[in-house]
Amino acid sequence: MSAMRDDPSPAQPRPEPSALAQARQRSLLIFIPLLVFAALVGLFLVRLFSGDASRLPSALIGKQVPAFALPAIEGLADRPGFSDADLRRGNVTLVNVFASWCVPCHQEHAFLMRLAKDPALQRLGVRLAGLAYKDEPGNIRQFLGKEGDPYAMVGADRNGRAAIDWGVYGVPETFIVKGDGVIAYKFVGPISEQSYKQTILPEIEKALR
Repeated sequence: MSAMRDDPSPAQPRPEPSALAQARQRSLLIFIPLLVFAALVGLFLVRLFSGDASRLPSALIGKQVPAFALPAIEGLADRPGFSDADLRRGNVTLVNVFASWCVPCHQEHAFLMRLAKDPALQRLGVRLAGLAYKDEPGNIRQFLGKEGDPYAMVGADRNGRAAIDWGVYGVPETFIVKGDGVIAYKFVGPISEQSYKQTILPEIEKALR
């Protein structure tokens, strides 16, 4: 009697991933974009607060100011608005982007008041212009009425369109514009005594040459 061979057992199906494993995979897919976004935000903040605000790039450095025309702030007496034409009249101008709701703007404001009264800058004809970013006229008047008004001219950018054209990241930011309307330098963040002496004043001196 011949020996009988056992039939080969049927192939076992490959196990499907468990529901837990699938849930983990979906969680990873969801969190990857969030992690990338967090990394970009972290890089921005590191550059912003690293002590060298000039590291944030600006495509407008060395180019003419963008075309714009900002109206005066409603109810703000003796402070005209300004346009790109006003920045091509032979004077170096510091264009300070600010808002009444901006906490760092309040922090730097006392120093801006000192700059506006600086006899050395007055002799050189350096002036300060304010670009009021996405703010209400009443709030701006209250802010400048309480803290003081250092600006020779203040323009209302209520929808933020001009700030976009200037390449503004956030407030406050300050641009140094030569007398021919060329943007010489951009400083991001509140101006302090230290940043003024170490960074901004040397850039003003270059712009005056």
